[in-house]
Amino acid sequence: MKHTFDWTTGYASQRSPVFARNVVSTSHPLAAQAGLRMLQNGGNAVDAIIATAAVLTIVEPCSNGLGSDAFCILWDGTQLHGLNASGHAPAAWTPEYFAAKYGPEARTPPKRGWDAVTVPGAVAAWMALHKRFGKLPFADLLAPAIDVAERGYAVPVIVQQKWRNAASLPEITSQPGFAEAFLPHGRAPQVGERFTFAAAARSLRLIAQTQGEAFYRGEIAAAAEAYARVHGGAMTAADFAAYQPEWVEPIGRDYRGYRLHEIPPNGQGIAALIALGILDRFDLAALPVDGVASQHLQIEAMKLAFADVYKYVAEPRSMRLTPAQMLDDGYLAGRARLIDPKRAQDFGPGHAPQGGTVYLTAADASGMMVSFIQSNYMGFGSGVVVPGYGLSLQNRGHGFTLDSTSDNLVGPGKRPFHTIIPAFLTKPGPQAPRAASLPPEGAVSAGGEATRPTCRPVMSFGVMGGDMQPQGHMQTLVRMLDYRQQPQAACDAPRWRWNSGLVNAELGFDPATAQGLRELGHRVEPFADSYQDYGAGQFIWRLDEGQGDPALDGYAAASDPRRDGQAAGF
Repeated sequence: MKHTFDWTTGYASQRSPVFARNVVSTSHPLAAQAGLRMLQNGGNAVDAIIATAAVLTIVEPCSNGLGSDAFCILWDGTQLHGLNASGHAPAAWTPEYFAAKYGPEARTPPKRGWDAVTVPGAVAAWMALHKRFGKLPFADLLAPAIDVAERGYAVPVIVQQKWRNAASLPEITSQPGFAEAFLPHGRAPQVGERFTFAAAARSLRLIAQTQGEAFYRGEIAAAAEAYARVHGGAMTAADFAAYQPEWVEPIGRDYRGYRLHEIPPNGQGIAALIALGILDRFDLAALPVDGVASQHLQIEAMKLAFADVYKYVAEPRSMRLTPAQMLDDGYLAGRARLIDPKRAQDFGPGHAPQGGTVYLTAADASGMMVSFIQSNYMGFGSGVVVPGYGLSLQNRGHGFTLDSTSDNLVGPGKRPFHTIIPAFLTKPGPQAPRAASLPPEGAVSAGGEATRPTCRPVMSFGVMGGDMQPQGHMQTLVRMLDYRQQPQAACDAPRWRWNSGLVNAELGFDPATAQGLRELGHRVEPFADSYQDYGAGQFIWRLDEGQGDPALDGYAAASDPRRDGQAAGF
């Protein structure tokens, strides 16, 4: 039976869900339009995602760039695929390397500069997705981004706010190449002011002409090595050349008759699965949606999830526990029993049995749906920009620890704990016969399975914003699945963020609920920065839930009002 939404529910937003048979939803209108152009030109949802992602590196540089990392979950019309395009550490990175440079008291690699940069994976993600699933020529997909970079665009309101904030931080503006690239006229652009990025257009042309080879094994990699050497970094062209993204099997957890899928560690998506696995033991639908009791249970479940994730999640080969152990039914039932409905608690990790990011999603009339996320992290990432190439580099190396007892200890070629997570929702049962002609029946998946899973595609979605991401996944899914709130309403609703002992409550959060949470022992404090700290989501819900033909029934899409973006379709 199909899920029925209450389409009349809503919050303080002027946005309505968008209904279309082909749709792109992301955080900047120009990027969404680039993706639609690919669909109109005969491309599929993967072509749309690559074009959209490329434009976002230009129009939202405060959140991502050509030096980003990326992750993807894709429904090809038949089955799910996961792609981990997070970068690995340079070969020179050892605990001793950082101790020698920053002293034995250093706890993590630095937040900014070359010693925060791991090999960027986003361009490799575009290449891998296109090679396996794309229809249009790769160069065509980058043409809109090249055009926007060369001709320029008017800087929108929320992007400008983030840009202006970064321009006030010497830890960013002092980094090599940053001012040259992102402070025209010695300052951040103003709202409506035209910004051009010719250096990035040059890189995009090289990437387009060489199918990405110039980035990892050519001119761009060589320029990155030379610039790193001048400024004391350890990154080499050999580090770039050694990089390959990894096709992975998504991990999942059932909730209310649906299944949430996330990318497995080294990312934090498992936190959303743990939290929902705990909440599945409670009847949330019997509680008022925005009331104290429901919000308290969600906060406590999220705290329990983070306690385990921060203890155990790292590069998979370094983890002492497997995802299956962390998601064990008996273990999660025991964790759920720790929750006291009458008081807030501080939880430690259990012993399981042996903002800066962009999110984008696209779906087409053939049934292909793509959930994709890329990020520079922490607003402009490392701050380093390779001159002449517009290569703005992430700072994911800061996600490592220098604690020798941690699974997440820095090491050469290792991937750090990662925050960015795409998500996908399915429903058990066979889908309708219509499917994309990708791979043939019985083809072996990236995870080695030779049989096609029996499930139906329902929703491609994600919520940006550091550790807000799994919290956003959980909060929006609870609203949609427990309370029948339609995707745009779930997107618009005020959120809370658990933040190292505090519960930050967004402007618009019910004051009576906030006070009730305080009376249970929660430390509730407002924080009026919705762009950075309460996430921003995009959602595409397949209206037939995989039981019909998407070319007839189409999709309902939502885009978060906390960003400048839109859902657009035809």
